[in-house]
Amino acid sequence: MNFALYRELLAVRPIRRLLLVGMVARIPHSAAGVLLTLHIVLTLGQGYAAAGAAAAVMTIGIAVGAPWRGRRVDTVGLRRALVPSVISEAVIWSIVPHVSYQWLLPLVFVGGLLTLPIFSVVRQSLGVLAEGKQRRTAFALDAISTEMVFMIGPAAGAVVATSGHTTAGLTVVGLSTSMAGLFLIWFNPPTRSPDQTEECIEDEQHAAEVAVVSAAPAHLQEAAAELLPAGAERAPGVRGRVAHSFSWFTPAVGAVFAVAAGAGMVLSGSDVGIVAALEIGGHQGEIGIVFLFWCAASVVGGLVYGAMHRPVPPILLLLGMAAFTIPMGFASGTWTLALLSILPGLLCAPVLSAASEKVADLVSEERRGEAMGWYGSALTAGVALGSPLAGVFIDSTGPSGGFVSVGVAGVILCLAGLLLQQRRRRQVKA
Repeated sequence: MNFALYRELLAVRPIRRLLLVGMVARIPHSAAGVLLTLHIVLTLGQGYAAAGAAAAVMTIGIAVGAPWRGRRVDTVGLRRALVPSVISEAVIWSIVPHVSYQWLLPLVFVGGLLTLPIFSVVRQSLGVLAEGKQRRTAFALDAISTEMVFMIGPAAGAVVATSGHTTAGLTVVGLSTSMAGLFLIWFNPPTRSPDQTEECIEDEQHAAEVAVVSAAPAHLQEAAAELLPAGAERAPGVRGRVAHSFSWFTPAVGAVFAVAAGAGMVLSGSDVGIVAALEIGGHQGEIGIVFLFWCAASVVGGLVYGAMHRPVPPILLLLGMAAFTIPMGFASGTWTLALLSILPGLLCAPVLSAASEKVADLVSEERRGEAMGWYGSALTAGVALGSPLAGVFIDSTGPSGGFVSVGVAGVILCLAGLLLQQRRRRQVKA
């Protein structure tokens, strides 16, 4: 391990500035989930089920919008791609606190759809600014800063909400995120290597536009073919174009997305399990202790992984994190749970940084924004799956069921992935 890599990396001003801007820009949205939940429960007088439904709607919007936002960054550049997000963040989150629950749902969906793509932009830009060993260190620092954000944001959101200021808090979230978007537009971190000049990008866009115009009759024929009954002959061009659009999506990339989804599932399930275990035990005031141990362990793990000379496959890191999550179900109190959270916490930031690094290595720069968007969608989908999965087992078997269910599911996912990788290697050799 070489911890001097951090000093060398942070000496690069664009990287240092990007990491700082990314960290600050993430704080408002990390507080938004808690603020939105408590606004629905405390201000609107709805139940936690209604708050969970709103969170799910917003999550679906984010998952749907992330690949599209990433592709816009690839095709029109960062500045133009961020303009809709800057406007929507300020407008939508200023309206959300003042409407009824029925109007809130479509608004948070659109807000999620057009959310500022800060996570994917930072990862995409780091993939350009850092190379080789520096790239691993850069993604580790990004994962560490994300952990620090989730130490600060939700706690700040809870303080604001319990003080009775959810309306002001949600408005500040939107305005501050919009300001962060404006700063990103001004800063304009690179999403392509310097050798790919603006003239080359414009030529690529012009060529694409010419191809679309020249192919217009074929598009019309294919659209008409979609209306034909089952079994009727269809134009063969659609599949070819779709296949070309997703040519970057290889089995290796798909495996990384599966790891991202598994990581999101284990993390969100553990989150729910911690809250349930302490709340049912009457120690809800000590939730912060467990989260402090869990997140601090992740920061330490990220620092160690970023200083390593060789990468570790993300699927092995996830396997370890999922397996170490299972014993958390057998904790007997707050401090036991806090200590048991250290081992899975140590692997949290390494899993996310290793997966981000792998996507950057596997996907070329011209499609990396879209790929990072899909990576974010996979992570979001895992988060959306983990919470209800843990909740079902908590309701039926108690708090321990939350940790055991997501831990076992993560282990099964990783073992299945390793078996598929081994089978594919045998087929390639044959």
